[in-house]
Parts: sequence; structure tokens; C-alpha cells
Amino acid sequence: MQKRNLERLAPWFVTVSMFLIWEIICQLGGIPEYFLPAPTVIFDAMLTFHEALIEDSLYTLLSTSLGFGIAVVFGLLLGLLIGWSKTIYLGLYPVMVGFNSVPKVAVVPILVLWFGIGTVPAVLTAFLISFFPIVVNVATGLATTEPELEDVLRSLGASKLDIMLKVGIPGAMPFFFGSLKVAITLAFVGAVVSETVASNHGVGHLMLSAQANFEVPLVFAGLLVLAFEGIVMYAIFAAIEKRTAHWAYRSHQ
Repeated sequence: MQKRNLERLAPWFVTVSMFLIWEIICQLGGIPEYFLPAPTVIFDAMLTFHEALIEDSLYTLLSTSLGFGIAVVFGLLLGLLIGWSKTIYLGLYPVMVGFNSVPKVAVVPILVLWFGIGTVPAVLTAFLISFFPIVVNVATGLATTEPELEDVLRSLGASKLDIMLKVGIPGAMPFFFGSLKVAITLAFVGAVVSETVASNHGVGHLMLSAQANFEVPLVFAGLLVLAFEGIVMYAIFAAIEKRTAHWAYRSHQ
């Protein structure tokens, strides 16, 4: 019981300690605000600009969630397709690796040419950057189905679809939910990158405006807001993973 309580308190202890050390270094070191503002200065900026931060953070959260939702649907479908057939895997995988190697910030100007500035480029950038990990993990999960188990099921008369539905997909769920925790953080990166280039709203645009006005504490406040949203979304999918694929982690409990 005591060990479990310590494990629950560990994230809070590390976070509070980090902010305390940060504050002490800034105060004792005399570091100017325009270089590295202390946490108390950043929290003061958050209170001062709380309306803009709330409005822009909700905008970023909406763009990220839309792009991530599209990535989950298409990533899951394509991952199942690739895992179903080795021919499809060999045909699509090199193309996807090549596409994923392109920096997404280089794609944003093209999206702006097609759709103009605003929400659509942010949603599509979030989708593009979070799509690949989901596909790879779902396909990997299906590929790790034990051949001996497949042989046994075939000998009992199971079709390829039966094996996929009853063994392959359930076995790939830990990989799928693990990829969601990575993909949601990447989706935030994509949305913010797009907002800094082609948007009049969102935390990315707010931070760019604050940087132009030399409001360094507000820039750091934007970073903290993004970190908070990322942690919340990560925790949500970690809880879903624990509830739906808990059987895969019984040895760690």
C-alpha cells in the first residue's frame, strides 16, 4: 500500500521539485526575465493573460483533437490492411516511410496554398504527424501473432478472418493504445507548428505574437499550457489503455 502511494505521489513530487529548483536558480542566479523567467513570473503572466490563454488553448486543443481523431480512424484501418496482407505491407511500407521522413513543417506551406490559413492546415498537420505511429504499431501488433498459434487455429478450421478477429486484433490492442499515447503528443506538435506559420488563433500564434512583443513570460506560459494539455490527453489514453488492455500488463501490477 505504501509503495503504491509513493508511486502515485512521485509525479507530483518531481514536478514541484523541478519548479522549486527552477525558481531558486532564477532568483539566486539573477537571471533576467527576458532570458529565463522564474516560474512565479510565468504564473503571474498566466493570470494576466488568462483570457487569451484559455481561448487559444481551447482552439489548439480542438485542432489537435480533430487531426488526432482522423489519424486514429485512418491509421487503424490502414494498419489492419497492412497487417492483413504481406503484399500490401511490402507495397505501402516504403512509401509511408518516405512520406514520414518529410518534415511536416515543410508541408504546411502547401496546405496553406490549398486551404488558406486557419484551422484546416492545423488539423491536417496534426493528422499527418500522428498518423504514422498508429499505422506502424497496429501492423506490428498483427505481425507478432505467434505462427504456431495460427497453425493450430487453421488446423481447427479457422479462416484468416477468424484468426484476425479473435487473435490478431486483440493481440494488437496493447500496441495500438501504446501508439495513441505517442501520437497525441505528436499531434500537439503538428497543430502548434501550423499555428505558428499559418493561423491567427491558437497557442502557437499566441507565442509567436508574444515573442514579437518581447513578452517572454507569456511565451513560457504558452509552453506550460501546451505541456498541461499534452499530459491530460496522455493520461486519458493511458487510463483507456489500462482499462481495455489491462490483461497485457498484469505482470507489472
